[in-house]
Amino acid sequence: MKKTIIIVDDHLLIAKALEGIIGNFDDFEVIDVAENGKDLIEKFKNGQKIPDIILLDISMPIMNGFETASWLKENHPNIKVMALSMQGDDNSVIKMIRNGAKGYLLKNTHPKDLETALTKLNSDGFFYPDWASKIIFSNMADEKSNEKKKKISEREKEFLTYTVTELSYKEIAEKMCCSPRTVESYRDQLCEKFDLKTRVGLAVFAIKNGFAES
Repeated sequence: MKKTIIIVDDHLLIAKALEGIIGNFDDFEVIDVAENGKDLIEKFKNGQKIPDIILLDISMPIMNGFETASWLKENHPNIKVMALSMQGDDNSVIKMIRNGAKGYLLKNTHPKDLETALTKLNSDGFFYPDWASKIIFSNMADEKSNEKKKKISEREKEFLTYTVTELSYKEIAEKMCCSPRTVESYRDQLCEKFDLKTRVGLAVFAIKNGFAES
């Protein structure tokens, strides 16, 4: 049995061209075309069969691809959404993925590659070409780094308040009732988290982020 697809694109010529291309695929068939997210929702309300896959454009009037993907994620999480757009910038890719898209292709994709992508999406649950995967992995690395930077312990915060003073690390250790080695570990951890090199850098960071007064 062929997997069913709905195309959501406000450009009728493109949608019909896609429908014709997919009509030549052995394992897929287009069962409807919607002009935007609102149109798609209305079709569902009127009894339209829920498809296996939705090919979703991003730039559409009334209800764009980001909003539509988010709605589908909330209301029809089993539908596999494949973004198919002219927009391949980092922000568009990441936003669509966050809003529930399981795949991302550009509209200049070769028909054979589209068939491969749909097959992979159906079998694996997702499909991202190499260029999109690089964007996703890069973003994940950045988020992990930012999350790490947010985690500052209370003792590290206390240490930061002393970095703006003239106290030596040994004297700071006495103030904090711990060993100099422990203070050095606070220093090293904070320098690693925030890519800082010197005590001056730590002091400037402490002032800028409200952990100490100048």
